[in-house]
Amino acid sequence: MTNRKFDAVLFDCDGVLVDSEPIVNRLLCEMMNDLGWKLTLEESIHLFLGKAVRDNKDLIEHHTGKPLTDEWMLHFRARRDAALVDQMLATEGIHDALDAITACYGTKIAVASGADRGKLEVMLGKVGLMKYFEGRIFSGHEMPRSKPHPDVYLAAAAALGVDPKRCVVIEDTPTGVKAGVAAGATVFGFAPTDPIRVAMHGDGDDLLAHGATLVFREMGALAGLLV
Repeated sequence: MTNRKFDAVLFDCDGVLVDSEPIVNRLLCEMMNDLGWKLTLEESIHLFLGKAVRDNKDLIEHHTGKPLTDEWMLHFRARRDAALVDQMLATEGIHDALDAITACYGTKIAVASGADRGKLEVMLGKVGLMKYFEGRIFSGHEMPRSKPHPDVYLAAAAALGVDPKRCVVIEDTPTGVKAGVAAGATVFGFAPTDPIRVAMHGDGDDLLAHGATLVFREMGALAGLLV
């Protein structure tokens, strides 16, 4: 434990632990078009990546001219969860990375995501990651404010009994980076170089611009940055 560079490691989920974002954004784009908002996939990614759908309620209602009802949200989540179970994979190298990190940090790791708890449990269970985070999963939907506000990271740090300033946050979007920085944590940006990820996220410069201390490209490199 003496080799730890931080007191705790706080992970975003979508795009960090699991490769879920292309799946969810394709579905969200399709459902926005069904509501009458003719978005391209690229436009949908630009508007919604890293953000909770509910936090864009006013924008969606403005462009569709229809209320974003609880019924629609339930339908979206059901279709989303089914698509994730059918198609989603873990981020390459994440199991080995978590094995190495938990060997050093023990239970001082957590998931702190903007996603709803149901989605988090579906995703982590699907790819065999629940065992690393059982009892240490924090959802922005259960906080007063979602990312880019720091609430979910502050709650995770408090539950782990550590100072947020002694935490490192692993994020892949500017929204998430801003949340980690606002919490007072060090933020490491995850920016893989595969073409799909670069098309969605860019090359990581935006993560640095919003306060990430560094950017790493492969999960295999993460443990070496933390110990």
